[in-house]
Amino acid sequence: MPAGDNNSFPGSVAIALAAIIIPILLSIFARNPPISRRPSNPNLTVKDPNFSADMDGIRHSNLTLNGINVHVAESGPADGPVVLFVHGFPELWYCWRHQMAAVASNGYRAVAPDLRGFGDTDAPADPASYTALHVVGDLVALIDAVAPEGQKVFVVAHDWGAYMAWYLCLFRPDKVKALVNMSVLFNPRSPNRKPLPTLKAFLGDDYYVCRFQEPGVIEAEFAELGTERVLKEFFAYHTPAPLYMPKGKPFGHSQDAQIALPPWLSEEDLKHYTDKFEKTGFTGGLNYYRNIDRELGTDCAVAKGPSESAGEVHRRRSGPYL
Repeated sequence: MPAGDNNSFPGSVAIALAAIIIPILLSIFARNPPISRRPSNPNLTVKDPNFSADMDGIRHSNLTLNGINVHVAESGPADGPVVLFVHGFPELWYCWRHQMAAVASNGYRAVAPDLRGFGDTDAPADPASYTALHVVGDLVALIDAVAPEGQKVFVVAHDWGAYMAWYLCLFRPDKVKALVNMSVLFNPRSPNRKPLPTLKAFLGDDYYVCRFQEPGVIEAEFAELGTERVLKEFFAYHTPAPLYMPKGKPFGHSQDAQIALPPWLSEEDLKHYTDKFEKTGFTGGLNYYRNIDRELGTDCAVAKGPSESAGEVHRRRSGPYL
């Protein structure tokens, strides 16, 4: 989770996602029904409130976007209005599978990428490649790839995904029809105050964002704990207090403390996350935190007008694709 959120990791919001997000989404969608395929239920209610994601109904692809290979999961009719789901840390596209099933069952095209540095998407080695400009550039390129020309998309995001979604709306409002964000309020940059020194001054060096800053340090501690244990700690974390990660006791208790899986997370789900993070490590996701003080002044390529194609933008780009 980025600095400035409500100190709740995925575990504390997961149970509420289906109950809160889906009614909001369907309320929005009711005012914007699919053009090519209208839902069978005119009230846009979820067909089964206890639905589960049909993993066989998920389509997977790898797209070259903004200079990297991006893994994208999709569900629903290919010609339906696009709903873009953007995950946080330490998550993957997989965290949206239930919400994807709900919107797809009502005629919408659900699209959920693994963000750069996560899952089956490329993880650039340079920590400076994880700024908001880079990630928003990925999202804009994805929208251009999946949405008909000129069509705006619905965006649903959480945690770091919400942070990036705010900047997507700021940089490219022409791409977004409606936004549902969780955990992170819009936090505009101040020319007089950088986030990291402020966090250190108010919360100290052991605050988790501060502990994530030095490359390799927290990764080594996570390696000692083990990938599965680290993920269980994050997903089970639900206290409203700030998260401190003192050296040798990164989650505030001993390493042999018992951690029960939350009721919304199955052993199968945990294994899916563990297998992916065993492959990639946590560095890609941690690099988002390592850019919180980076100024958003990098040159970026913006289309000169509706007549300029994504390819033309790419050919002249001098920075992240926007």
